[in-house]
Amino acid sequence: MQIEHWHEEQDGPLTERALREKIARRGYSVSRYVYPPGTYFPAHDHGVDKIDGVVSGCFRMTMGGQEVILEAGDLLVVPKHEMHTAEVVGDEPVVSLDGVRVR
Repeated sequence: MQIEHWHEEQDGPLTERALREKIARRGYSVSRYVYPPGTYFPAHDHGVDKIDGVVSGCFRMTMGGQEVILEAGDLLVVPKHEMHTAEVVGDEPVVSLDGVRVR
């Protein structure tokens, strides 16, 4: 799994706008979603390359037999047609930035 963490000394203060711009600079169209506690996405894939970014909350992702919990500032690259699951962990909603490759 290709995971990237936010580094304040390199990336500056973590804000939704800063995280959105970081994803967009890589050639992704970015949409914002809020997932309530208990949200679960069973195994699925996408026909495009994606990046999932977490603004707040905790998102458990499984992909390629590996599991990770994404927290604020974390990005996960989800290659086209890669099967994965996602689940909100804990009592806090997940604010997610969903990047879809456009170039």
